[in-house]
Amino acid sequence: MAEGSTQPVAIREEKLFINGEWTGALDGKTYQKRNPYTGGVASLVPAGKRQDARRAIDAAASAFPSWSATGPGVRRNLLLKAADILERRTPEIAKITALETGQTFGWGMFNCIYTLGILREAAAQAYAMVGEVIPTDLPDTTAMAIRQPVGVVVGIAPWNAPMILGMRAVAAPAAYGNTLVLKASEESPGTHLSIASVFEEAGFPKGVINVITNAPPDAAEVVDELISNRKTRRISFTGSTKIGRLIAESAGRHLKRVVLELGGKAPLVVLSDADLDAALSAANFGAFMNQGQICMSTERIVVEKSVAEEFAKRLAAKGQSLKMGDPLDPQSQIGCMITPAAVERVQALVDDAVSKGAKVLCGGRAQGPCYPPTVVYGVTPEMRIYHEESFGPAKPIVVAKDAEDALRIANDTPYGLSSAVFTRDVNKALRMAEKLEFGICHINGATVHDEPQMPFGGEKDSGYGRFGGRAGLDEFTELRWITIRRSPTPYPL
Repeated sequence: MAEGSTQPVAIREEKLFINGEWTGALDGKTYQKRNPYTGGVASLVPAGKRQDARRAIDAAASAFPSWSATGPGVRRNLLLKAADILERRTPEIAKITALETGQTFGWGMFNCIYTLGILREAAAQAYAMVGEVIPTDLPDTTAMAIRQPVGVVVGIAPWNAPMILGMRAVAAPAAYGNTLVLKASEESPGTHLSIASVFEEAGFPKGVINVITNAPPDAAEVVDELISNRKTRRISFTGSTKIGRLIAESAGRHLKRVVLELGGKAPLVVLSDADLDAALSAANFGAFMNQGQICMSTERIVVEKSVAEEFAKRLAAKGQSLKMGDPLDPQSQIGCMITPAAVERVQALVDDAVSKGAKVLCGGRAQGPCYPPTVVYGVTPEMRIYHEESFGPAKPIVVAKDAEDALRIANDTPYGLSSAVFTRDVNKALRMAEKLEFGICHINGATVHDEPQMPFGGEKDSGYGRFGGRAGLDEFTELRWITIRRSPTPYPL
């Protein structure tokens, strides 16, 4: 077997992590997560239900008074220790990710390596709980705005970047003094349980981090408990826009704030004066990395007419050269899709485009559980792939008449997460970036890019709220107003 795939998997796949203990579901039921590439069982985990979610919430609520009173230096050191532990365990966890999701071993390694930065940035954020003294019109009075942790924070994380997005849901909130319940994805439960084992090994107090798993049919009742339980105060969700709407509606009924990072249809705009080599590298990476199963994936490539054909042919050549195969083989650049339904969705989008006049320049046909890098040229608004998020490696190229038309096409979507513009004229690019209706825009860079300290989030149907750096402080703390009156105040009554 190739290097990386022989690493032992040391994870308690069959247990929930509640109040510092590994435990089964109360009813003893389990759920088998199958490997999408081989069909074998990748993980056997508890099929948690409402009562198990309630146990996790109770544990987090009980741990909150002590954890929130812990000094920032203690929280920082524990997070730094967790980062060191994760760094040591990276090959092991990367293998779990590959087995559960069909993503390449390399993508699993990248997930863990990036997550080190999330933990270390969260450690820095432990000292970010700063307030201010605000001038007041009352005599002999001091007015202050202070930040405090909110209480129990719920994280609902997806499978497509399981370590990154699972840890993002818990690290910064924990740094601010909150306690956590992480609902693992049904597609990557073992990977998400490894977050608990890292925190446990680092020595986090009992109840600070709790991770629960469930079978797909039980997801609705588990999420309902996590949102409706009076002891939870914030909800963060990363996933589809469809489910995000349901999360927001439910949280709204309970007057709970949510942070939503949802679907995307990221445009990469290539203007006629762009450095085509740089644009091609960015498009190849942004379109095909992790089989296009990234919220920031390049979903539409908008190219000015004068360079469109050349760009399309060269991108197709790049796509054809990528190695697709066994996710556990470190040489594989493209793994498999998460489910057969995902393969069918991508194939339907390609077939629809072809039936309406588009041309497939590479790929275009599923190979078992895998879908090869696919470039679809000449896509128009009449085609589904123009509007719908493929969440796969089939990418449309839309030809624009000029820069103004390219801007119009880029904004012609209800989504608004990431975007990119390629041109040698930085002033032109900046003016376009200011008009693009996306939470993120990279000039002369790929749509797929993130850093732990950056404010990450979208607009429109891509959600609201921000993760990352100081932006997380606004989401996962309460801003309170406190006054101190140093002498008696005369009142009119």
